[in-house]
Amino acid sequence: MKPILRFLKKEMMLTLSLLAAAAAMIITPPTARLLRDIDWRTLGILLMMLCVLEGFKQENLLRPLVGLASGLRRMTALSLFLIFGVFFSSMFVTNDVSLIIFVPLTILLFRGGGKEKYILPVISMENIAAIRGSLLTPFGSPQNLFLYGQAKVSVWHFMLHMLPLSAMSAALLVGFVFFLYRRNLREEIDFRGVNEAWRPEGRVKRITYAALFVLILLVIVTRTAWWYVAVGVVLLGILAVDRRLFLKVDYVLLVTFLCFFIFSSSIAANERIAGLLKRAVAGREYWWAIGLSQIISNVPASIVLYPFTENFAGLIYGADTAGLCSVIGSLASVINYRIYVRAYPGRGRQFLKVFTLVSWAFFLFVVIPGLLLSRWSFFS
Repeated sequence: MKPILRFLKKEMMLTLSLLAAAAAMIITPPTARLLRDIDWRTLGILLMMLCVLEGFKQENLLRPLVGLASGLRRMTALSLFLIFGVFFSSMFVTNDVSLIIFVPLTILLFRGGGKEKYILPVISMENIAAIRGSLLTPFGSPQNLFLYGQAKVSVWHFMLHMLPLSAMSAALLVGFVFFLYRRNLREEIDFRGVNEAWRPEGRVKRITYAALFVLILLVIVTRTAWWYVAVGVVLLGILAVDRRLFLKVDYVLLVTFLCFFIFSSSIAANERIAGLLKRAVAGREYWWAIGLSQIISNVPASIVLYPFTENFAGLIYGADTAGLCSVIGSLASVINYRIYVRAYPGRGRQFLKVFTLVSWAFFLFVVIPGLLLSRWSFFS
């Protein structure tokens, strides 16, 4: 029993998600609908990404990015490269995937260059970049994908309405980086020992992982209904080249996501809660999206609130701002937390402290402009 309690204490996000899922199923007893409502596609894509990117890590497949980044000797330039790498890549491969790619790279580079003191503020800004960069496109985040499907507007119309928030966020991120290094904007980093040589015997693994990664990106971009076939291909591919890799995958993150989906589906199926939301949400969508996301995260909050929404812009702007308030506000932030505590066990509280400080500073800059923009009719 004690090892289990120690594990749950260490994995606080998992513990919270388990408690939330259990409470929701007590409020609304599970039915067959619960299984149908869980977003299995997102879970399948997450499983594929976790497996393949663990392979990237084992085989040093991020070496080209390391080589490119190591050419930047100043901390300001390097941090901007990493943060905006997240910002722009999140528009196309979703915010969670961009964090899975760039946060480990940031930890690797800053560790190797002796700049560990900057890891937490920079990956906190990368979290912001993932949330605010991904809001521009319909497929940048799960909640955008869902709400875009409901809106029945063109991609260009969608992006036009999201562009002001995205552009403002990019400018703010530049300001945050210069503020971080304000005492020495010319501070340099030494990358000796960061670049590791590729092992010749790992060539087959590297080619396999790269090909599987391209397959995953195609599944995300095309939104194919055959995603489960891709899951099978990825798992079989890894099984063929390195079955031991499955022992190193972060399954805790996968279970955490599953628990959040169970919570969302159970709450939405409760008629009394649904009736309360119908009376309370209309006209207050922006604040409801931000507030409810702090309890169940922005993806399930968007799904729960959409049927009761009159102001679509308020809902989507609120959902895309909610991740700046807390780790729970966006499932992408949960990924960031998990990556950091795997690299630095026992330092979860320090992550939450710095993450909250940086995110709330950014939130205070964007919350009112987001509210004002929510008055711009999304369907005009």
